[in-house]
Amino acid sequence: MAIRVNLSYNMVVTLILYRAEMELKMEKLTYKTVSSSRTEQVQILMPEHINGFNRLFGGRLVEWIDVVAAVVARRHSGRNVTTASIDNLQFKAAAYINSTIFLSGQITYVGTTSMEVRVNTYVETLDGMRHMINRAYLVLVALDENDHPIQIPGIMLETDEERLEWEAGEKRNKLRKQRRLEAY
Repeated sequence: MAIRVNLSYNMVVTLILYRAEMELKMEKLTYKTVSSSRTEQVQILMPEHINGFNRLFGGRLVEWIDVVAAVVARRHSGRNVTTASIDNLQFKAAAYINSTIFLSGQITYVGTTSMEVRVNTYVETLDGMRHMINRAYLVLVALDENDHPIQIPGIMLETDEERLEWEAGEKRNKLRKQRRLEAY
């Protein structure tokens, strides 16, 4: 026995829109691990990387940090990204010509369309020991084909360190929102 249902055009459109909305919500239910987007980069300091004081030029390091953060964010979101802000950038020590520079980036916090990425930078000695010279937090936004923000996957926290970073990222996110409100 078949049941015949007469639906108006408006009801059909409403059902289609509802289904599309539910599919979008289901997309958000995808999650990725922090480790799935972790990124590393290594550089050897050359004369063109050095400033007038024979140390690593800070602007060059910022460029490298931005590239590492973008790769992390692209791997997490599966999208092109743009840097929205460099939230915190702390130069802790100098690096000199012929130093090996090791950069490591990972997701620390995600919102709906944005991601916070931490990039640590180290000088690596010839015996493999690493000494931190910089830590930076950047916020990147995932973009659709029209360069508009688009929803990103959530994040699965697997370690205590990742949970602590997430909690700190929540605090930094609240501070960023408060600063925007205050036009700081």
